[in-house]
Amino acid sequence: MKIVLVLATLLVAALMLTGAGPGVNYIPADKVTDSLAKGSVLLTQPDLIVQGAHRAGPGQVEVHDKETDVIYITDGEATIVTGGTMVGGKNSSPGQWRGSDIQGGETRHLSKGDVLVVPAGIPHWFKEVPKSVNYFVVKAVKP
Repeated sequence: MKIVLVLATLLVAALMLTGAGPGVNYIPADKVTDSLAKGSVLLTQPDLIVQGAHRAGPGQVEVHDKETDVIYITDGEATIVTGGTMVGGKNSSPGQWRGSDIQGGETRHLSKGDVLVVPAGIPHWFKEVPKSVNYFVVKAVKP
């Protein structure tokens, strides 16, 4: 019940921040569970993206020009680096950048129940994932 309350709060906050319309979107539990296990998008709107994610290892450094990521850890743990300067950054798609390292960032250990908000334009990197980590990402997209 606590997880549902946190997720509902995050989604409402994202909708308020983005000025999304009054439409209601329902995502059944089986699709949410599948999204967390495999990593997939649950909802896409012009100003909002909701997705489940699963990592079994580290990823690349990411920077999103117009997306603020609200990350909620549902299971597992990871070490994430935020801020600083991306090394080896290359444009991977419009408004999206990928790199190999971060210089001068801040390192945090995330575990079940933690929430991290990464504003648009800030480098972030799941640097270490000891076993695996499942998380929701609510992306508030700037116009």
